[in-house]
Amino acid sequence: METDTKHVARELLSNLHDVPDQSSFGIQAKRRTQEFVDKLLATLFPHFSSESNHSENDIFARLVMLEQDLRRLLAPFLAEKTQDVDGVAAGFIGVLPDIQCALWLDAEAINMGDPASESVDEVILAYPGFTAIAIYRFAHELYRVRVPILPRLFTEYAHQLTGIDIHPGAQIGRSFAIDHGSGIVIGESTIIGNNVKLYQGVTLGALSVDKNMAKSKRHPTVEDNVVIYAQAVILGGETVVGHDSMIGGNVWLTHSVPAFSVVYQKSETIVQQQDDRSGVINFVI
Repeated sequence: METDTKHVARELLSNLHDVPDQSSFGIQAKRRTQEFVDKLLATLFPHFSSESNHSENDIFARLVMLEQDLRRLLAPFLAEKTQDVDGVAAGFIGVLPDIQCALWLDAEAINMGDPASESVDEVILAYPGFTAIAIYRFAHELYRVRVPILPRLFTEYAHQLTGIDIHPGAQIGRSFAIDHGSGIVIGESTIIGNNVKLYQGVTLGALSVDKNMAKSKRHPTVEDNVVIYAQAVILGGETVVGHDSMIGGNVWLTHSVPAFSVVYQKSETIVQQQDDRSGVINFVI
């Protein structure tokens, strides 16, 4: 029995030969990434922070710690790359004011578009759509400078928290609003303009999952001022939703539509009295 167990252990270890530094991956990397994202949100927005002090010196101290943490996160992922860890970390910290400004616009767009919201503060503190957008914007900066794997750890953390799956490679403009949000999927090569609003269950996906298309434009383009309602599915890299359009709920769209379009699925709903036995339907669950 002992010999058999040793043989299994040897086989398991040999199967890890392609992982460059096993201690830097897996659960440990995911945990550190999540802690970093939480600290980042708390630094940019007091709503996420347990600290009561937000003076310039406090924020400076947090940024110094964040940069150190990011260097440690980046090191294993850039070990075989040409990027300079210090340079990538410093560059990321340097764009945080721009990201913060973009996120304020996102929060304002969500607040203005939702009658149930009473303030921007409520959106930042309580809306999963804002959390998902914030973490996406952090991840996109790292994706943009070609950091491998780590941006996906960011957005998968957002996915875990919110049920919203945004690939870090997607290009999303200003004043982006997500209402409710659960089940939204936004693919890697999606391009979204400014002032776009998505409801729950929207998929911006690919027509094909062929691996040979990995580097191609597989996902749709959504131009400015578009609203896409719940459960709509828009697929294909050549599919363009023209600006100022409205896509209705449950629409399945695989071709482009011009600006100012209204796209909807026409369905029939039948209402009858329970004592009307004509055309009886048996519901079985």
